Amino acid sequence: MAVTVVALGCDHAGFPLKDSVRRYLEGKGVEVVDVGCPSEESVDYPVFGAAVARRISKGEASRGIIICGSGVGMSMVANRFKGVRAVLANDLYTARLSRQHNDANALCLGARIVGPGLALEIIKTFMETPFEGGRHQRRVDMIDEQA
Repeated sequence: MAVTVVALGCDHAGFPLKDSVRRYLEGKGVEVVDVGCPSEESVDYPVFGAAVARRISKGEASRGIIICGSGVGMSMVANRFKGVRAVLANDLYTARLSRQHNDANALCLGARIVGPGLALEIIKTFMETPFEGGRHQRRVDMIDEQA
């Protein structure tokens, strides 16, 4: 994996999956910045989605992975930050295309939707798929101009 720093965050629903994700990434030599949450005790997901997105926006992480129950709330939060292109991907096809065509830099997962095995496959696809550039670069530039 060419990505060296990943910001990782979750809410209480995503907490059980977060540990597996962290171990997987560290096993691949990726530095993980864990922004929380620290347990399954109820928390407000925007706090943790924003913490990941802020690190990407500031250039402190090249990618982010954010986990909540459905992934929807986290993707809404993350996409409010300049330079963040977050995707909700609950399948391999979406994860691959989000990288190839959209240069997505934040992956949002629904822990209540995908099991741990599929989640790790989605992450592997997201982390290893390169951006194709070319005609897609113009469109990504248009997205970034809107922020």
